Amino acid sequence: MTNPLSEPPAPPARPAAGGSLNKLRDHIGAAARDDRAAALDVWLTDLFPSHVPGVSLVAVGGLGRCDCAPYSDLDLVLVHNGTAGIDRIASGLWYPIWDARLGLDHSVRTLPEALSVAHDDVKVALGLLDARHVAGDAALSAELIAATGDQWRRTAVRLLPQLRELTTSRWTQHGELAFLLEGDLKEAAGGLRDLTLLRGIGRAGIADTMRPAVRAAGLRLLDTRDALHLAVGRRVDRLVAQERAAVAGLLELDDSDALLRRVSGDARTIAHAVDDAWRAVDRLRSGRRRGGPPAAPGRRPVARDVVEQDGELVLARTAIGPVPDPSLSLRVAAAAAVVELPIARATCEWLAAFCPPLPTPWPPAARAALISLLGAGPGLLPAWETADRYGLIDAWLPEWARMRSLPQHHPIHRYTLDRHLVQAAYEATRFTREVDRPDLLLLGAFLHDVGKGLPGDHSVVGAPIAADIAARIGLPPADVATIEKMVRLHLLLPDVATRRDLSDPKTISTVAEAVGDPATLDLLHALARADSQATGPAAWSEWKGRLMAELVRRVHTALDTGELPEPPRPDPELLEGGLPVVHLDGDRVAVAAADRRGLLAGVAACLAMHRLDVVAANTATVNGRAIVEFYTSPRFGSPYEPVALAADLRRVAAGDVSVTQRVRARAMSARGGTASPRVVWQRAAATDAVVLELRAADSPGLLYRVTSALDEAGAEIRAARISTLGGDVVDAFYLVGTWADPAERDRVEAAVLSAV
Repeated sequence: MTNPLSEPPAPPARPAAGGSLNKLRDHIGAAARDDRAAALDVWLTDLFPSHVPGVSLVAVGGLGRCDCAPYSDLDLVLVHNGTAGIDRIASGLWYPIWDARLGLDHSVRTLPEALSVAHDDVKVALGLLDARHVAGDAALSAELIAATGDQWRRTAVRLLPQLRELTTSRWTQHGELAFLLEGDLKEAAGGLRDLTLLRGIGRAGIADTMRPAVRAAGLRLLDTRDALHLAVGRRVDRLVAQERAAVAGLLELDDSDALLRRVSGDARTIAHAVDDAWRAVDRLRSGRRRGGPPAAPGRRPVARDVVEQDGELVLARTAIGPVPDPSLSLRVAAAAAVVELPIARATCEWLAAFCPPLPTPWPPAARAALISLLGAGPGLLPAWETADRYGLIDAWLPEWARMRSLPQHHPIHRYTLDRHLVQAAYEATRFTREVDRPDLLLLGAFLHDVGKGLPGDHSVVGAPIAADIAARIGLPPADVATIEKMVRLHLLLPDVATRRDLSDPKTISTVAEAVGDPATLDLLHALARADSQATGPAAWSEWKGRLMAELVRRVHTALDTGELPEPPRPDPELLEGGLPVVHLDGDRVAVAAADRRGLLAGVAACLAMHRLDVVAANTATVNGRAIVEFYTSPRFGSPYEPVALAADLRRVAAGDVSVTQRVRARAMSARGGTASPRVVWQRAAATDAVVLELRAADSPGLLYRVTSALDEAGAEIRAARISTLGGDVVDAFYLVGTWADPAERDRVEAAVLSAV
């Protein structure tokens, strides 16, 4: 046995952060992973005590598979047959590993103990399938490896439901790697963890899960993880935006978008293989539950030319002929989405090989099938992915190849462009009963961002593309025009609702003129909600929904009656009684005080001190009484303390500056941002004012700084709309007056930019 007091051997050196590109690239790839595993094997063998019978060291996980990344943890099992002093042997192994600052997942078990745990714990059972002998008693390791493989083949069918539950939970937590802009390469659906699942199902003899395409995708994902570890200099599995360029450079890809598209394609390949594997598991379990000899597969008609067989959709015999119906692939996909059943792989391959291209315009059956597919609800996403996997989507829509896996770099977006479009159609199904033409809503939601990835404003660029697609699928000219308008104006309602004063008649008349009729207004309202909810949590809030609903209500009045709704009058209670008056009503905060400069900025600072974000503000002066009204949102989700807030607001309204001094100091120190701020003047957007739009990075106290600057520059703010998009803001301030003098506008603009 080695002397426990002797100096342990040094661990293999990890690549130094900041090395040259070529040197770092030497640590990427299958050969580099094999070299790392071999070096770790040598080091662990040197640590292992010699001449101790009945004890062996077994590697599992990445080291067991010889695919450990540059900063991977070690997963080790110390196996023994009851050897005395095993705790001392284990300590002699684990402590040098910890001293070397390597992550370690370890266990010490006898062979019966290891098999017993694996018998009931599917995670342990899967891990032991990767077991590889490292040091010590090779015969004991071989016995463990053979016994665990044999036990898995006998118990897999019983354990796989447990594995499926764990897998579904993991996918729910981490999402789908193929469509995420910042996905976890290991844990997300389609990631490296799913390769372990596929190997386990394959080792159970249930299905051929590790086909060449899956193996190649797995190797590329391992290369990507190698590059990510090297770029960051530590163990990390989530590919975040700031690391993408470095990872792409290490992998010798053109840019970050090329990296994301490659990851998306590989994740899709793995995810599709997992779907196929689970279907094979379901077929096996179903057969075992029935018992007896396997019965002939039953066939149940599902739709025209489509039948269900053994839990999958296949073609009816009458559908297979010398000249198949061009709409057949669309009708099969629509049937799969509606009944929420998978399409058999052989059927998908036949459709891809033999289904003829659709004519222009599409026949009515194809058009109806597309609408049914888009409106199918939960079944849409898996059916669409299956069709995309086999190239059917490209045959329907040639534009899809450009949009597939296209990243959307704004932080409010969760998904790649292709998934966002399908998700928007799915979200639109919630609103189909609110519109006169649900078919146009579904199609408009699916096409609303087709201009992304092309130069120019994607709404303007995408409108004629969407119109061409609508005409190609056979819509009449009036419907084509509606689709074109929906795509061109799909941002109108959310932009106006969050950036314009809804009490201003000019706002309502401008939107009414652009929309044209109530039916289109309802379509745009439903589309805006579906788009926001498909974008991600940061793109939607109850407040935004209320603003859009209020805008739509006012525009409906204008379109229905031809008359603009009267602007709301101030709360009568704010116009009476002694000053100051403070009203707190949920997210609404109103203050009436003697008219003076700095009141708006002071109240904004007080709200910031109580951790309330402002989303809208209105001001008015009636008989020398200033009324400021704010709509707020709790910054961290916790409601404000009403008694403390009301007391501070009264002091601010009375002119006490001590309340906001701390906020003022913090706000002034928080200036800056990664991008240059910009001011845009909108001189025709309001009835009695001009709109100053500030586009800048968000920061603490920004509203206070800007309103103070405007106040000191002599600008009277009638209303404000605060719109936050991720880390950026687009804040609109209604400044009373014509502001016709360019020099005066330049002076105020300079004051605002200086404050930012």
